[in-house]
Order: sequence, then C-alpha cells, then structure tokens
Amino acid sequence: MKQQKPKTESALKVNQGIEQPPSVDEGAAQRFLNIKRKKLTADEYFDGIIRGDRTILSKAITLIESSLPEHQLMAKQIIEKCLPHSGKSIRIGISGVPGAGKSTFIEALGKFITSQHHQLAVLAIDPSSERSKGSILGDKTRMEELSNDKNAFIRPSPSAGSLGGVARKTRETTLLCEAAGFDVIFIETVGVGQSETAVHSMVDFFLLVQIAGAGDELQGIKRGIMEMADGIVINKADGSNIEKAKLAATEFRSALHLFPPTQSGWYPKVLTCSSLYKTHIDEVWKMIGDYFEHTQKNLFFDKRRSEQARYWMYETINNYLRDNFYQHEGVKNLIQQMESDVLNDRMSSFEAAGNLLDVYFKNK
Repeated sequence: MKQQKPKTESALKVNQGIEQPPSVDEGAAQRFLNIKRKKLTADEYFDGIIRGDRTILSKAITLIESSLPEHQLMAKQIIEKCLPHSGKSIRIGISGVPGAGKSTFIEALGKFITSQHHQLAVLAIDPSSERSKGSILGDKTRMEELSNDKNAFIRPSPSAGSLGGVARKTRETTLLCEAAGFDVIFIETVGVGQSETAVHSMVDFFLLVQIAGAGDELQGIKRGIMEMADGIVINKADGSNIEKAKLAATEFRSALHLFPPTQSGWYPKVLTCSSLYKTHIDEVWKMIGDYFEHTQKNLFFDKRRSEQARYWMYETINNYLRDNFYQHEGVKNLIQQMESDVLNDRMSSFEAAGNLLDVYFKNK
C-alpha cells in the first residue's frame, strides 16, 4: 500500500482584512428619511423660507407647482404668510431666440451680480414635451458655475403646457424667493413666442438676448416683442463676430426708432457683449440699474407693479374657473361623449361647449 505524503502548509497565506465600515451611515440615512416623511406646517414652511433655508424653499415651490388640492391649500397659506415680506427685489425677464446663448448669458450676468453682494434667484422655465409631458430640467447642468454659487439659487420648472411655456406658478414662486431674501430675480422664458406676454406681466425689466450673423435678425422678431423690450443685448460679440454684432446693434437701434415712446419714458438701449469671455457684462447691469433709477423717479415703477397685481388677480380667476370646470363631475361624465359627437360631425363645437357649460352651471 502506497504511503501518503504528510500535508505541508501552503506558502500562500491570506491575512484577514480590516472590517470595512458600511458605505451608508444608517443613522444618518434614517434621520434623512424621517425629515423627508415629516409633514411641515404652513408656519414651519414660512419660518424656513424667511431664514433662507434652500431645502424648505424648494419644497414650498414644489407645493405651489403641484395640482393636488391639499398641496394647493397649503401653498395658498404659505403665500399669504410670505406676501408681506415680498416685493423688494429687482425682477428681470430674459428671453431670446433659440441658440442666442441665454443660459451662458444668465450665468455670466448672474456671477457678476453675485460678486456685487446680491442674492440671485433664477427661475428657468423648461419646455415640457407635448407627447410625454416630461421635461429635461437641464438648466442646472448648463449653469454649472452659477449653480455652485452660494449666493445664487436656480430653480428649473416644467412649463407643463401652460401659455407659451411659462409655468403658471412662476409669479407665486417669485414671491417666495423674495421672502427668502433674494433681491434679484431672473425669469428665463423658453423662447420667442406667447410666453413673453406673460413674463412681461410679472417683471420690472424685460431683456431680449439676440445674436448676429443668423440671417435677417429683424425678420425673426415679432413687433410686439420688440415693443416689450426695455433692453436688447447682442450676445456672442467676440472674435470674428464683433463687427457683425455691432452692425446688428445698429439695425436694432434703427428699428426701435420706429416704435412709439414707451409709457415709462425710458428709451430702450441696445448693447453688445460676450458671455463666453464676460466682456461688457458690467454695462448690461448698469443699463438695468439706470432703468430702475429712471422709473422710480417718475413713479412708473410702482404704477407697473400695481397694474401687474391687478392683471394676476384676473388671471388667477381665469385659471381657477378653468380648473374647476374640468374637475366638475358632470362635465367629466359628459365631455368624452361631446368630444365624440364633435369628431363624428353629429354636433357643432359651439353646441357641445354650450351643453357642457349648461351642465356645469346647473349643478353649481
């Protein structure tokens, strides 16, 4: 019988490693979940907003944007508490054609403003998909430098199919940001279109961002938008594009001469700048400052704010009636049938609308 060789220890020896701590602090994670689950009262939201708590401010804005009835009730209470602490900011609307470099311009101007010891809130309206109703909300990635600025707050909001892409609750969000201590508010629109009318009704200064070398600059701008502009900036005035930008600025100045005088008595200015190289950005901020000084002296500033408040009272009534109409049980039960009758030519659009309105008002 063959004798087995005695076993020898292997030359390889694995020492027991140091026990690693868990990758997640379970205690901290649980505390975060408890905070997230806790429902705040209107007073707690208000206290957090007043002391500048960005997390609570963001949650309050989410409530404002929500369509749930319980969220709307809470949002209304928060707005009423914040209202006496609002109205102390400079509200600036910024719009322009696609490709004009609005995001880069906002970041360049925003960084300059925060360097002047201002608190800046940027309310950027992201277009929602008509098909999926989704929204990319990518402004924070396009404004990386500004989003990391401790004196700036960027809030992208989905347009949710509202008028021209303007979020319906942007005005209420502005009031909350003012109560939180932000003294400069930017409202960026999706692009040139109907949205400018709504934005113009909630800002003090309307700025149009343009570029040169994109064909006939004036052809792509509606007269109504040109008339609303308090200032025009030709962006991307750098490198070989400087002369083109100067020429475009001259064309815009000539076009503005054809418009009637503004109610404010302010004559809109046209400037050139480079957001990429941050040249002449200070001149844009000076133009805005000159406008505020001018309109506060002739009292147009306060008059415009009062007119805007009246406009939004009626706009709120219209929005409420529309939402209430579509949530009405009788209307919800009948609207599909009316739609089918209209599509199959069994009833006119006007008759169908009249039937739905009759149901709504009879059951009120």
